[in-house]
Amino acid sequence: MKTNSKHLGLVTKKFNEFFLVDLKNQEKLGNSERFLCKVKKSINFKDQLIYVGDEVLIENFDLKNKRAVITSLKKRKNLLVRPSVANVSNIYITFSVEEPELNLSQVNRFLISAESMGVDVSLVLTKCDLISEKRRSFLLDKFEKWGYQAITLNLETSDSFRKLLDELKKKECSIFMGPSGVGKTTLLNMIIPGLQNRTAPISNKIKRGKNTTRNVELFSLSNQSYIVDTPGFNMQPLQVDIRILPNLYSEINKQLIDEEIKCKYRNCLHLNDEGCNLNKSFERYFFYKEMIESSKSHYYQNQED
Repeated sequence: MKTNSKHLGLVTKKFNEFFLVDLKNQEKLGNSERFLCKVKKSINFKDQLIYVGDEVLIENFDLKNKRAVITSLKKRKNLLVRPSVANVSNIYITFSVEEPELNLSQVNRFLISAESMGVDVSLVLTKCDLISEKRRSFLLDKFEKWGYQAITLNLETSDSFRKLLDELKKKECSIFMGPSGVGKTTLLNMIIPGLQNRTAPISNKIKRGKNTTRNVELFSLSNQSYIVDTPGFNMQPLQVDIRILPNLYSEINKQLIDEEIKCKYRNCLHLNDEGCNLNKSFERYFFYKEMIESSKSHYYQNQED
């Protein structure tokens, strides 16, 4: 049985020239809400590729074989480069507090990289059963000063996990990002029943996990709520205009906006600039200064090229 009706769909998986596409709003055609699709040969999306997370228009349905054809690509809100996934609404930066040990510089780079996407960013701390309550409170206080209400998880108890799951079901499209070995795969196995991605033990030598996840795929958590299952280590290449970088730090924004602190020049980078009135005593200023200097070198190098 075939039908020529048109429907809006969401790409949930991509392999070779095929795409798995879910009908939006949990709509059904026949007895199916998911179809295996190819792109119509005569369609040229201006040399754009289609990624997991893209919204597409599909038609020419073969209801018996659950096949259809993609005929249009909707404008996307954003695109992550690594892993390649479109239209993410929430990024959960995920780090373990132990095994491997928490690396604050790396946490900062992940957070700023995520902030540059212009989406809602949260911080998740796993393996909190390995630290004392005093240490947990210390970290919560630290990251609150960074501008984040960190979510602490002890996967041996269910209360904190249930709260996180309830939150995820209210988001449009969420993704966990962080280095290998912090528990992302274990967490996704709990969030997505039946996923059962193979987890690998932590290497005693390098204290980080082996990448065991291979495909990027969206899984439905509730009506119009999805989560991305991704390969192991993922962090966006940080290529941010140095003029925008100060806006990605909540400590700087708070001073400039809430406290109405004004520097002499509008394009002040808050280093050793003349007339800079920013209070530089916040903890992340060292990381900020490091990133500004690195970005400036990259910026001027590109200008010369």
